[in-house]
Amino acid sequence: MIVVTGATGNIGRPLTRALAASGAQVTAVSRHAAPVPDGVRHVVADLADPAGLTPVLTGAKSLFLLLSGDLHATGAEHAGLLARAADSGVRRVVLLSTLGVVTRPFGPTRVAMRALEDTLRESGMEWSLLRPGGFASNALWWAESVRTRRVVAAPFGDVGVPLVDPADIAEVAAACLLEDRHTGGAYELTGPEVITPRQQTEALATALGLPVAFHELTREEAGAGLRRAMPAELAEDTLDILGSPSPAELRVSPDVERVLGRAPRTFADWAARHVEAFR
Repeated sequence: MIVVTGATGNIGRPLTRALAASGAQVTAVSRHAAPVPDGVRHVVADLADPAGLTPVLTGAKSLFLLLSGDLHATGAEHAGLLARAADSGVRRVVLLSTLGVVTRPFGPTRVAMRALEDTLRESGMEWSLLRPGGFASNALWWAESVRTRRVVAAPFGDVGVPLVDPADIAEVAAACLLEDRHTGGAYELTGPEVITPRQQTEALATALGLPVAFHELTREEAGAGLRRAMPAELAEDTLDILGSPSPAELRVSPDVERVLGRAPRTFADWAARHVEAFR
């Protein structure tokens, strides 16, 4: 059995579908009830309470571990999750980490993730690490303003990074959970090209077949919005990357193609598949 945490999110949903389609026995875990594919067991549980995961993990052989935003806060404790998984008989863990552990290892929200990676390596379980950069799906933050005013409001309009499609992350995760050859792999996951918020706006306009304007926010305006949705430390880290990406954060990684045998999807691909959210 494979346990998928964060199973109703942008990565967990396609991952659960892919695993179920492969014939794997899957338990989908999320904080709230949600529909899952036929044949998939769904359990409501909170990773902030590792003790409550014991019934979920019992009998599982593999675990996809995704930490929600609040579990990235400074001081959050994650080692207990891995210890409980090992004690429950889990043999393989695929951890959704972040590119920031490589590019900005001493950022306050990266230190805890680096420690979790180290704990996983030393756990005695098989492991794979997924380190995505920025997500194409972060554009959903703009959905309401595009629907109601045909405007994208974002900071750093002409500064880009190679955004990765969560569907590609899910496919890489499925490969790591199902195939032994990825054990011990650490994969940096990006899209195929650097794309700016202004260019993303153009891609959304093309997908909609309608004009969409771009309005550039100040860092302070953008930070106020981010802090309503995530810990302040993570919001500041995010703005640092968006405003001044390092050469390593601008690099297009070959790892999606290395694992999947095809090029990563573009932002335009993502926009075309999710266009209804912006109508």
